[in-house]
Amino acid sequence: MLRAVVRAFGDPRQVIGLEEAERAAPGPGEVEIRIRRAAINPSDLIPVTGAYRSRTTLPFVPGFEGVGEIVRIGDGVTGFAPGQRVLPVGASGLWQEYLVRPAAWCFCVPDDLSDDQAAMAYVNPLTAFRLVDAVAAHFGRTGGQRIGVTAAASAIGRMLLVLLSDAGLHPVALVRSEAGAARLAESFAGEIAVQSPPALDAVLDAVGGEPGNALFRNIRPGGAFLQYGALSGAQLDPALVTARRKDVAFSFLWLRNWVHSAPREAIEAAFARSFEGIRAGYLGSTVDSVFALSDLAAALARQDAPARVGKLLLAP
Repeated sequence: MLRAVVRAFGDPRQVIGLEEAERAAPGPGEVEIRIRRAAINPSDLIPVTGAYRSRTTLPFVPGFEGVGEIVRIGDGVTGFAPGQRVLPVGASGLWQEYLVRPAAWCFCVPDDLSDDQAAMAYVNPLTAFRLVDAVAAHFGRTGGQRIGVTAAASAIGRMLLVLLSDAGLHPVALVRSEAGAARLAESFAGEIAVQSPPALDAVLDAVGGEPGNALFRNIRPGGAFLQYGALSGAQLDPALVTARRKDVAFSFLWLRNWVHSAPREAIEAAFARSFEGIRAGYLGSTVDSVFALSDLAAALARQDAPARVGKLLLAP
């Protein structure tokens, strides 16, 4: 089978290689899955750069999100059958043709969702749920707080705008340019701020770095800053977080930590909520292109292209 492998940290376009490997037979409690679609997310590429090298072991196969079809079942596995589509979660490894994963880390996909839809039902929707639940819990039942959303025109940013409104909060879409604001305004009728946002009670931040620092400094006392990404390539100023703004609660959301600690029933409920949101249209993501795994180099080049208009998927 063909697989993508990272054997050294660096620029993803340079250090992710394609290799042939032997398929592994599923052991007790495991299933073998033929990957039908796998997403390319920033969370897949950031570990490749070495940003999280203290918790990333080389070599590894990237890919945290996707959908596949069970082809073989190991001893002792119940509740699954060959031909069944599942979302394998809990670890990377989906950028390959076949994957062996414990059945306990596989979740069934409804028949009415396409492979493309199912392949994007995990990372963004479940992260968005956790962020909105956390900020709502911080403020309790009062509601109406002004919540800034950075990278608001992204797929997850648009999800957050909807979910925050549904939770009785006031989302403020934060974008970098007037052009981005104009594009977002085509689908979002709420408040959009460019460069200099108004006073905010909390921020859901995917950017980090100096833009995040500036937002953190201006949050109203008693507010919250929830970071879930670092698209700028830099983290917040640690001194700012720990010393200068003790009146603002700070947390970093790492979806994998929740997935590894939550009971299976809670994860199944989150997926059911994700599937329903995809059906309704507000949790779906636009697909820019689908690439064969053998065209991974072209896919990674497209990931960085300014003209990209949606998610990229691999079809191993």
